[in-house]
Amino acid sequence: MAKFFAITIIVIAIASAVPILLHTWVAPEDISTHGSLIDEQMSETMAEAGISFLAAQLILALFIWQFSNPRPDAKTKSFPGGAKALVIAALLFVGAEVLALGVFGVKAWANVYLTPPSANAMPIQVQAGQFAFYFRYPGPDGKLGPIHPELINEGSQNFYGLDPEHDPDSKDDIVTAEMAIPVNKEIHLLMHAKDVGHSFFVRELRVQQDFVPGLDVSLHFTATKVGKYEIVCTQLCGLGHYNMKAYLDVLSQQDFDDWLKKEQAMQ
Repeated sequence: MAKFFAITIIVIAIASAVPILLHTWVAPEDISTHGSLIDEQMSETMAEAGISFLAAQLILALFIWQFSNPRPDAKTKSFPGGAKALVIAALLFVGAEVLALGVFGVKAWANVYLTPPSANAMPIQVQAGQFAFYFRYPGPDGKLGPIHPELINEGSQNFYGLDPEHDPDSKDDIVTAEMAIPVNKEIHLLMHAKDVGHSFFVRELRVQQDFVPGLDVSLHFTATKVGKYEIVCTQLCGLGHYNMKAYLDVLSQQDFDDWLKKEQAMQ
């Protein structure tokens, strides 16, 4: 029975690797300048983790096969150095794997998080709240007015708590429920949550960033292909989480300018 279990472990381990080796699940289209680095990091992570997983399962099966039915007169064997040495060896192995993944991924990570946006990046403020996203663009003055949390009122559609009567910078701000950006233009997102934790995920952009209540989070990217893409929240944020989404329209510069003028006229 134990040897059958060992064989079953090997079969399941190999079967789980087959769809990955055959690329059964193809990654979604990449539309960002940093996406290739993310995909490369993902491939390296899957390869390293997959090899480690298969090796661990094969070793487990080997131990089960070899020691499942010991002879009555067989001597008990122990790992050289005892359990302490085994634990140290495991820590060194896992530590080396994590360090290797960090070294491989530093380029992709730095490109997204450790490199500041360029001076001409377009600022867009993103607010997440149960259960919707709202986006704010600066008007012709190029400035975003201050947020007054006490003035936030969804009933009057003052989603950002703006006070245009007293804050001149707020008078021409543009607030929308859908996000549009020009293609091949660097975007600088200024992100905050007004209640609980949420997430901004666009799979084609290879962007997934959590909103942390009480913190302003910065993220920048450049989209390279015109199209319409889904923005979803990937953090469980309440009963309406399943339906918390918006859409990103990547437009030509002319189409974006026309869209922005139309949204400004509707404010």
